[in-house]
Amino acid sequence: MTESRRRKAPLVADKRYPSKGRKPAATKRTAKPAGKKAVARKTTTRRTTRKKTRRKSGGGGGGIFRRFFRWVWRLIWGVTWRVGAVAAMLLALAVGVVYTTLPDVNELLDGRARGSVTLLDRDGKVFAWRGDQFGGVITAGTVSPHLKNAVVATEDKRFYRHFGVSPRGVASAVRINLSEGRGPLSGHGGSTITQQTAKLLCLGVPYVPSEWDSEAAYESDCRQGSLWRKGKEAVYAIAMEVKYSKDEILTIYLNRAFLGAGARGFEAASQRYFGISAAEVNPAQAAMLAGLLVAPTRYAPTNNLQRSQDRARLVLGLMEAQDYLTTAQATQARNNPAQLSEAAAARAGGYFADWVITELPSYFGADTTDDVVIKTTLDQRLQKSAEEALKYIFQEKVREGSKAQAAIVVMSADGAVRAMVGGRQTRVSGAFNRATQALRQTGSSFKPFVYATALELGYSPLDTVMDEPYCVNIPGSGQWCPKNYTHKFYGRVTLADALKNSLNIPAVKVAEIAGLDNVRTVASEFGIESDLAQGPALALGASESTLIEMTGAYAGILNGGSAVEPYGLSELKLLEDDTPVMVTSSGIGERVINDKAAKQLTWMMQRVVSEGTGARAQLPGWQVAGKTGTTQAARDAWFIGFTADYVAGVWMGYDDNTPLSGVTGGGLPAEIWKETMLRVTEGMTPTPLPMLAPDPPVRTAQPQRQRRQGRGFEDAINNLFKNIFGN
Repeated sequence: MTESRRRKAPLVADKRYPSKGRKPAATKRTAKPAGKKAVARKTTTRRTTRKKTRRKSGGGGGGIFRRFFRWVWRLIWGVTWRVGAVAAMLLALAVGVVYTTLPDVNELLDGRARGSVTLLDRDGKVFAWRGDQFGGVITAGTVSPHLKNAVVATEDKRFYRHFGVSPRGVASAVRINLSEGRGPLSGHGGSTITQQTAKLLCLGVPYVPSEWDSEAAYESDCRQGSLWRKGKEAVYAIAMEVKYSKDEILTIYLNRAFLGAGARGFEAASQRYFGISAAEVNPAQAAMLAGLLVAPTRYAPTNNLQRSQDRARLVLGLMEAQDYLTTAQATQARNNPAQLSEAAAARAGGYFADWVITELPSYFGADTTDDVVIKTTLDQRLQKSAEEALKYIFQEKVREGSKAQAAIVVMSADGAVRAMVGGRQTRVSGAFNRATQALRQTGSSFKPFVYATALELGYSPLDTVMDEPYCVNIPGSGQWCPKNYTHKFYGRVTLADALKNSLNIPAVKVAEIAGLDNVRTVASEFGIESDLAQGPALALGASESTLIEMTGAYAGILNGGSAVEPYGLSELKLLEDDTPVMVTSSGIGERVINDKAAKQLTWMMQRVVSEGTGARAQLPGWQVAGKTGTTQAARDAWFIGFTADYVAGVWMGYDDNTPLSGVTGGGLPAEIWKETMLRVTEGMTPTPLPMLAPDPPVRTAQPQRQRRQGRGFEDAINNLFKNIFGN
């Protein structure tokens, strides 16, 4: 086939433009990407089309509302972000101002307005605290990790993740408050540890006594929960977060939190409740301490140990849930709950501690701004003996529901107080102390001072006096006729028998012979400082005195006739100073009666217990001297007695002076005394009393009387003496 006859290939133009009458063949075309301008044109076209469509469809009304709402939203948003920006700037300014006022962290660890008083017993063991106990500085790095974790788990589990304020915590607190029927800001506050620390610091406002009615008023103002106050706390908290590290904030919190029983900070609380440092507490102890933060007084283990342990179990659950404890550790802690130290559990000597504090100058006691350590004369074994004896008698021998009260004082012959119980409630602080504060009529317990005066003047215990009807004319009061308790008369009796049987008429006669002024002088020199009656009723204990005064006066008889000033302080020093500020080694003062008179009086008083009205106070194997006392209508009942080692005094009665029913000094008070001394003398070797029996009389003539120097009798008394004493 020739080339001319060959079919020509179609030209490109032929493919693009087919000839007439021929249907173009279908071809595949690849879409060419549209350019930016083309896209813009299409978008504009679509918008125009939609607008035309809306106009044609009549949708203009809905569009107006939509445009209005969009305008309102843009307006709100515009205002909000501008206000937010202004608020943020103001917040930043406020935080900056507070930041400049924050001191070094070390200056914030001890914020107490007053100091503390730590009381040690005679062996140097702590038994009581008063004031605000601090205990020393601890840090988040030196405390037990269990304690640190317990605090964070309980108070602020997001502590290490927030900026001082936790919106999530606040929202959760509001939800809980509303669900429990309270206002949104009442109850749970959602405060972080940082905010709580800001509150503890009172937002940097120091306590100035002259500006507040009391420290309590200041602290109440610091704890107020108004919305404005919450806002200020938030600003202060954020400033603290900027100034201090998280551990520094936690350190401030651990040192300043109040944890009950006067303990400020976890170190003081750990020492107070467990007798160990906060660095040594185990999970159970840490949980108990952290549990106190919600309500320190309510959950203090010294108030209710079981309630405190129950609270600790909840804290252990939180620690386990937040992986601070394994299940095994949490179970171990629950099965072995924290227990109080021996001293904290005993809470012994509360009355004694209060008394010692009141005997101090206020700047070392109740108003001290320093930390004071006092070594005292208290013997905790004897204190426990007195408390147990009182409890035993009231449980076993006093009718249930009785409101009768009692008090006990035990001291050495030099006046060192070894135990003190001021009422039936023994675990107290700041309570009315019936051993030191209650002025009560002494009754026949005063009679030893009548006979002490006579013996000092030279009379013998075997001298005699007539017990017979007797009346005295008292100027301004008329005739007074004393009666014996038994309403009987016993004729001629020795002075020793008159005291042994507590006869009233002989006591009045001897007081008048010895001289009422002399009797008052001897009693006051022995330490009875209360106003003493002026008339002959003085001999029968018409005057009022306190139990500690009377017990101290009897101690003067035991020590040989020298005055005694009861004391409880052995040594006082400041915590940071080893040199004592005050030291007391003895309470013995000047001699009141001679040694022979004191020993003869002890012999007479020994017969009161061995043969007379004080028989219920007998101690097997021990020589005991003492005297009973019962006032008119039995409003007061006393027994005060001593062995060679200790003097103990017991008072019983009602606070409102209601007469006791069937109680005399030789009854329940003597039994309380015996139960106390049975426990006190347990394990001790009996020691004979320092007493002297009188020589038997070898004459029938009246013995020659001696005069106390400077206090002679009036000549007229001689005639009265002859009418009373026989030959």
